[in-house]
Amino acid sequence: MTKLSIALGTYGHVAPLRDGSVRPDGFELDFVELDGPIIGAFRKMVRNLEFDICELAITTYLSAKEYHKAFTAIPVFPARAFPHRAIVVNREQGVNDPKDLEGKRVGVRAYTVTTGVWARAVLADTYGVDLDKVTWVISDEEHVKECVLPHNVEYLPGADLAGMLEAGELAGGIGIYQGSSPAIEPLIKDRAAVERALVDSTGIYPINHTLVIKDSLIEQYPDLAGSLYRAFVLAKQPFLGRISSGTDLSDDERELRNRCAYVGKDPMPYGIEANRPTLEAIIRQAHSQKILSRQIAVEEMFVAGSEG
Repeated sequence: MTKLSIALGTYGHVAPLRDGSVRPDGFELDFVELDGPIIGAFRKMVRNLEFDICELAITTYLSAKEYHKAFTAIPVFPARAFPHRAIVVNREQGVNDPKDLEGKRVGVRAYTVTTGVWARAVLADTYGVDLDKVTWVISDEEHVKECVLPHNVEYLPGADLAGMLEAGELAGGIGIYQGSSPAIEPLIKDRAAVERALVDSTGIYPINHTLVIKDSLIEQYPDLAGSLYRAFVLAKQPFLGRISSGTDLSDDERELRNRCAYVGKDPMPYGIEANRPTLEAIIRQAHSQKILSRQIAVEEMFVAGSEG
């Protein structure tokens, strides 16, 4: 049996893969122990191909494909989150409405961070913010070193973005703030209703992460992608049973269960067709936000036939 290294988060919906009760046919998964969250694997995969299989932020993946990195995804999506709650502002900087961010500086760890891309999508599509009129201040390298940043990105290596936000040097931030200053507030109120409205009106349910496989292995083992996809689908079934019954749930799983009211009975859907509006949206946004040089077809993202 072929053993393959895999970097994957410790989610309830993949637990049977980790404990070995579900295995992809013909392959053994060797789980890499990471020193910290799964984000620590992203740069290692993008720059050095350190793993055979790796969970990867979806906009990091799109950026990687722009620069022809040697791996391809299957339509498995281990992490999803709405970006609305990640957007905060310093009210002392005169931001009372999303449009007020135009002409101001907004911090985000890196430009291609998936939460940042989805948050900018919300600002543009829901609230009409002209993203080109905002200066995006980043403090970290992009995972894909070759990535060319737009003209309105300001790179301040190692900057304390949260401190800059509190000091008023930034008018807003995306996913950078865990403090308690009374001046820092969520930009979007009644976020649950706004999130639900996004799904109801567009069918978009933001995807944060996908799963990639080295191209050399896809070529060597033509059945690998399909076998892995089927294993992830099978591994998810106990999780779906738990959220249906409402018993034995972690806090994260309880939040996913609450989403079922508006995203459907499976809050972690896999596959292309079940996610087409979301996948089309992230491609469109990656192009409009200058991460992709062209709008690719959804099918170009994934190993052909991986759902078979």
